[in-house]
Amino acid sequence: MELPSYHALAAMVITVLMFVGFVRGRMSIEIVSLLTIAVIAVGLYFFPLEGTRPIDGVALAFGGFGHYALITICALMVMGRGLVVTGALEPAARVLEKVFKINLQLGLLVSLLIALVLSMFVNNTPVLVLMIPIFAALASRGALPTSKTLMPLNSASLIGGLATTIGTSTNILVVSIAVDLGMREIGVFDFTPIVLLAGLVALPYMWLVMPRLLGNNRVEAEENFRRFHTRLRISGDSDLVGKNVSEILPKLPKNIQFHGHHDGALQAQDRLHLSGTHEGLEDAVRVLKGELAPNWVLDRIKRNASAKDADILVVEMTVTADSRLITRTLPSSGIADLYGVAVLGIHRPERLLGERDQYSDGGDLRMSEGDVLLVMGLESDLQGFARADSLLMLEGARELPRRSKALLSAAIMGAAVVTASTGFVPIAISALAGAILMFVTGCVKFDRVGRALSGQVIVLVAASIAIGRVIDESGAADWLGQALSLGLGYLPPALVLAAIMAFVTVLTNFASNATAATVGTPIAFSIAAQLGLPPEPLVLAVLFGCNLCYATPIAYQTNMLIMAEGNYDFVDYVRTGVPLVILMVTTLSILLALWYGL
Repeated sequence: MELPSYHALAAMVITVLMFVGFVRGRMSIEIVSLLTIAVIAVGLYFFPLEGTRPIDGVALAFGGFGHYALITICALMVMGRGLVVTGALEPAARVLEKVFKINLQLGLLVSLLIALVLSMFVNNTPVLVLMIPIFAALASRGALPTSKTLMPLNSASLIGGLATTIGTSTNILVVSIAVDLGMREIGVFDFTPIVLLAGLVALPYMWLVMPRLLGNNRVEAEENFRRFHTRLRISGDSDLVGKNVSEILPKLPKNIQFHGHHDGALQAQDRLHLSGTHEGLEDAVRVLKGELAPNWVLDRIKRNASAKDADILVVEMTVTADSRLITRTLPSSGIADLYGVAVLGIHRPERLLGERDQYSDGGDLRMSEGDVLLVMGLESDLQGFARADSLLMLEGARELPRRSKALLSAAIMGAAVVTASTGFVPIAISALAGAILMFVTGCVKFDRVGRALSGQVIVLVAASIAIGRVIDESGAADWLGQALSLGLGYLPPALVLAAIMAFVTVLTNFASNATAATVGTPIAFSIAAQLGLPPEPLVLAVLFGCNLCYATPIAYQTNMLIMAEGNYDFVDYVRTGVPLVILMVTTLSILLALWYGL
């Protein structure tokens, strides 16, 4: 066997160095990715591949920034952002939230099974796109943090996609190449039992072990625990009208506390003194059908937002020593009339709340220096209020969901998923069309699109595409395949299957699924002929290996989709993915050998 060309050798060295750079973590992922692209560009300019010009190497190195895979990922992120900002997935999140409230582990198990089953029939990329914002919403409601759910969900969806020939585009590619080489066409569900059995073996790891190997990305900042005191106004259509307070207490969210006394049955426009976190108060408004501010103020804010095509924000503001609001109550402050904003609640340390002089005769809290107000309004009005009344606006403003467009954004996402999963158009086209419609219809605004995209993911995708092309075009993948075939004649069939699967797994985690499929399938077919084995189990070993892309974020586009939302580092994929790869390779190899009687 000949030695690899210096281009192939250099490609393998660069790949190993990039992997080491990611794992060590001394430099950020963005820097390692950009350095990789720069080394490829400079190296191929001065030492071009055979039959190419120096400028072709530069185009190869930077081609990832215009690659359809990167465009697809960005478009999917934009559509996911549209679902979040319109609140389209809140009903689904509330259903899953009920399961998580029964038991967190039960909720995660149900979610894993949903992701696995859906991905058997629908491409796993749109499945993850739908589930990422749902689990981000669940995390904000107190369920498991996204860092502990998205990685297991991604793994479950990849196993589901592995179970049928239509689960991923890579499966179709492997089957079509094998047919071209003379093998019978594999049916859609021919290998489903093998994968489901392996999935049952891997499920306990994904469910119970993987979350424990991942950190907690939930921000436990002090302001997230601020409790705001407010008056909840009972609306006329509320189910609470005519009921006593004792009847509604069980309906209150767990972090909501009722204060004071209320005699008799509740009537429309009654005000209940409650306290809780911002999220808890939002839940209380939804459950109890009330409002935290007068209806006329809220209606005016919504009309202005619609007229100006502006977002409604909720921000926290601190009362300073120079503010005119000190000693005033909300009813006597005139804030709504003067500035067109609504104060939803007031935060004050509990140790001060018991002092009598802090309350007016009507029971309203008098504002004092250091209070934090929860204020809703348009950005310009909020800034005017802060300037005029000497308030300090804190960081962390939240946009209220544009619920009027929730159904529209869900329809756009649904159409993109259906057209891509049925093969009517490629996922790249459906995602781009969906992203454009999100912009045109106002579900996502152009000036806010930066919040949907992750610079880290963008440069990482570009670098992985460049590495994959260099490994393929330099001949490194072919040389590795030839090296593999030399020693397999001395191994039992189960180990032959494991070796092929492991080789393809390495390729797919560092190059691409397509490269692994196009290189691995002919090699498997050739090895089967040399060893006198049926080609089908060896081809399936390649198909399985192409989908065992858990160990690096560059292995598959869904790995990159979850990276920003889960706040994952490269080492998180290695720590959780390598054991899963070993588990799946071992289980699938044994099951293949038993299934085909090898």
